[in-house]
Amino acid sequence: MSVYQHDVIVVGAGLAGMRATIAAQSRGANVAMISKVHPVRSHSNAAQGGINAALTSRGDSWEDHALATVKGSDYLADQDAVEVMCQEAGAALIELEHMGVIFSRDEDGRLGTRRFGGQEQARTFFVADITGAAMLHVLYEQIMHSKVRVYEEWFVTSLVMEDGECRGVVAIELMTGQLHLIKAKAVILATGGSGRVYEPTTNGMVVTADGHALAYRAGAAIMDMEMVQYHPTTLKGNGVLITEAARGEGAYLLNSDGDRFMQKYAPHMMELASRDVVSRSEQTEINEGRGVDGCVFLDLRHLGRELIETKLSYIQEVAGDFANVDLSKQPIPIRPGNHYIMGGIKTDVHGATSIPGLYAAGECACVSVHGANRLGANSLLDTIIFGRRAGEAAAARATEVGDKPVPESVLSVDKEAIRSFLSRKPNKDMAAKIRLEMGETMNEHVAVFRNEAGMQTALQTIRQLRERYAELAVQDKGQVFNTNLLFTLELGFMLDTAEIICASALARKESRGAHFRTDIPQRDDANWLKHTLAYFTQAGPRIDYAPVTITRWQPQVRSY
Repeated sequence: MSVYQHDVIVVGAGLAGMRATIAAQSRGANVAMISKVHPVRSHSNAAQGGINAALTSRGDSWEDHALATVKGSDYLADQDAVEVMCQEAGAALIELEHMGVIFSRDEDGRLGTRRFGGQEQARTFFVADITGAAMLHVLYEQIMHSKVRVYEEWFVTSLVMEDGECRGVVAIELMTGQLHLIKAKAVILATGGSGRVYEPTTNGMVVTADGHALAYRAGAAIMDMEMVQYHPTTLKGNGVLITEAARGEGAYLLNSDGDRFMQKYAPHMMELASRDVVSRSEQTEINEGRGVDGCVFLDLRHLGRELIETKLSYIQEVAGDFANVDLSKQPIPIRPGNHYIMGGIKTDVHGATSIPGLYAAGECACVSVHGANRLGANSLLDTIIFGRRAGEAAAARATEVGDKPVPESVLSVDKEAIRSFLSRKPNKDMAAKIRLEMGETMNEHVAVFRNEAGMQTALQTIRQLRERYAELAVQDKGQVFNTNLLFTLELGFMLDTAEIICASALARKESRGAHFRTDIPQRDDANWLKHTLAYFTQAGPRIDYAPVTITRWQPQVRSY
């Protein structure tokens, strides 16, 4: 067995992971980054619309950004964390530009902005409609320049826990199929979201809730997992994202009668109300028979070809490739689709979890700056601010703690789990089949609208799928790049996460943000202005609660 050792290990190479790695290294830590895919294939690549920041030189204020974020969150966000994020946003944006992110400019040559949902101000900075990819490539250049060790195409199977603290990770090297121990004084999880728990989703195939499940199995608190965001504009059939930037640039939503129906639901903000409001409005139109084939329409024709091809060129390409639509000539059919999870591993504003030595940042973490509903373009900001803070905190811990022993036997549990998958004789069940049933169940019962009976059905189905999972056989017995084994291990993480989502959703007896119950349609601040916590037990998640931090903005009725 080979044993590797670093001060800090960052699991995940998207924006949060790269920013954490750069920060830890700049503080003098011996840091390494581990990723199951080549870093620029991380899902941050898919972020299209932009990154929010209130620049005071534009007459904007961080307080206004914070208020919009808190209101968008349906008052479930922790306001101390929101204040940190919004105060530090401007400096982080300028730092990205200095690193080399070539943000789009306005006619005067200044950094251009567009307006995103739930905000009165245009404070979303962007690179056409490929903002995430542009940021990711620039941060990867910084990683390469720093000569940080990158364990590329390694997959973390468990966290190493000794005496109640995290001391490293166990990982499989996909090239050889070998399991290795990587010791560390601090581990940062930056593994992204949980999109593939649902089917369809805007998320790529790699987004399999790895970090959520790793932390959960190790005993960390997992917070607000019922809060799953459905993006208002995804393509029918494959769930591909059509960026909110389209509406930011002025696109309309139309029903089958050609009406701009958002007039009815959000007369002030129209198409740029918060995402949960727009998704529910669309789903209501569809459910009440004013859709076409389960969709409504996004209309960009009035924006003109030039704007579409300069500021929205990527979605013009997507529309042509997948829907055979020219956005300058015809509207495109869209519907709400699974997109983002507001919940995650509970952390403080320094990325620290409830386990000493374990940190988290980005979509797998819950600080909580998004509460019950995330504002568009706050996710990239979240990765950059809290990725940096987690990296700095992990590096500081590494200077304070000495080397601690890790027994070599830590590999035995994971080795046995893998051996059992590989040694079973194939039966008729397949990982892909279980995965599809899980995704379709979640999309049917724990989506834009929910109720007690549907969520109970989902929870029972997930538990039955877990029983089938325990008997699965991996058909490919090879060692080199055994993707069959990888998909099976990922499925285990997703089933854990699906169970947490269902249990947390059943526990919350109100409607708030993305969690909308048709059987209990009102928000209930008296009883439910609190975070849901889930902890691992052999019988399933144990649910507990934590207070919401309110600093200056009292909950009010949300209207857009």
